[in-house]
Amino acid sequence: MNLLLLLAAAYLLGSVPFAILVSRLFGLADPRQYGSGNPGATNVLRSGSKAAALLTLVGDCLKGAAAVWAAQALGFSAEEAALAGLAAFFGHVFSLFLRFNGGKGVATALGVLLGIDPWLAFICLFVWLATAVLTRYSSAAALAAAVSAPLAGYVLLGAPALVAILLLMAAVLVWRHAANIRRLLAGTEGRIGGKSG
Repeated sequence: MNLLLLLAAAYLLGSVPFAILVSRLFGLADPRQYGSGNPGATNVLRSGSKAAALLTLVGDCLKGAAAVWAAQALGFSAEEAALAGLAAFFGHVFSLFLRFNGGKGVATALGVLLGIDPWLAFICLFVWLATAVLTRYSSAAALAAAVSAPLAGYVLLGAPALVAILLLMAAVLVWRHAANIRRLLAGTEGRIGGKSG
């Protein structure tokens, strides 16, 4: 399979907006219309439905992991498989089905890490959970996990190309959280589990 075709397929997979599909399935409002307006699991949680949020989280995570696993199964190199994961991540963040305005990519990035190396995903998930428990801010947890990913990748994997992919993903995650950073600094950021007004 041609690498460009693989990346295009991974991007389309990543573009599937699970937050919106799951919300419709559960009869909930479009997550873009409340809370942070982000079509992701944390914002779906603000609807009050933990089941919908969990299903969204799993779906978004699996998009990233499936892209990497499929590339590996097709015989692509570790670097090419990671690029497929990156394409799925970009699909989520810049979804073709949402006029290139998707979610922030945290769960999909975790899935990509899981596909690349389960230990890498475990370390970043631990960082996310520890930060979330301590602060109750999903955005702060996401930022901490994003920063930890390339550092952990350098220690575990060492491959410059893979670390570069992780750095790019981390940079996009931080950029996508720019508004959250401003709200964190202002003390107005919503906490995990808080319902929208």
